[in-house]
Amino acid sequence: MKPRPASSVVLIRDSAAGTETYLSYRRGESPLGIVAFPGGSVEPTDDDDVPWFGPSPGHWCAALATEDHSAARRFVYAAIRELFEETGVLLAGPDASSLVEGTNHPEWMKARVAIASEEITFADVLRRRGLGVRADLLKPLSTWLSPDFAHRRFDTRYFAAAQPVNQEPSVLAGKGIWGAWRWSAKEIDARTNSTLGDEVGQPNTVGRTLSEVTVPAVELILEKIASSRGCIAYLSHKRPMKVYVPRLVEVDGDLKLSVECSTATEGSAQRGR
Repeated sequence: MKPRPASSVVLIRDSAAGTETYLSYRRGESPLGIVAFPGGSVEPTDDDDVPWFGPSPGHWCAALATEDHSAARRFVYAAIRELFEETGVLLAGPDASSLVEGTNHPEWMKARVAIASEEITFADVLRRRGLGVRADLLKPLSTWLSPDFAHRRFDTRYFAAAQPVNQEPSVLAGKGIWGAWRWSAKEIDARTNSTLGDEVGQPNTVGRTLSEVTVPAVELILEKIASSRGCIAYLSHKRPMKVYVPRLVEVDGDLKLSVECSTATEGSAQRGR
């Protein structure tokens, strides 16, 4: 079964405690995890024509290890769309050097709800306000492919972005349940207890450890953020596009999840399907 393309954004900021990232609770059986970074599936409307500021889709092909310019553009566009829909953080502006501010206004929430209910498209919102996507504000992180045994398989591209000035994430009205900034180092230090799951407070999170409420991608990214020297250092670090594939392995008669990692060359993530 061919994996479905998806995008997820690791939103980060510096705080007095250390580097923080925004996590939220996801309903249902999301391949991104019960508690995860904002994100979701690539949609047909992600081909919509809107102003594009920053690296071209051709540039993103190399960054995302794909030969398909349209696919690269969809991954980036979907990441910006999902981030806005789920958190209200909008990586868009009227030109290549500007960014919208104050997206916590009720009118922006109405737009997010309308996008989520498919009453309008993300492109509609951008066009009405004379905005284009700021692709330059995203940094590629890694690719995660769902294991072969999964009922629903996904090809998820993870990106990172700094919290924009004068924008603050919030849960989606009528749909979101929990979202919060979390100190990455603290979450890793407390990974064996249920602090995070208890705070989320849902039946499928209470009493569960970090690895039980997140997927391996989230836990690994939290580790890397925790070991970084701040937001700028994390975003500016040059990293090859790595492809991670979780697999079941037998260890002493027990089945355990092992994550295989390879460094992608352009197009290898597509051929690896």
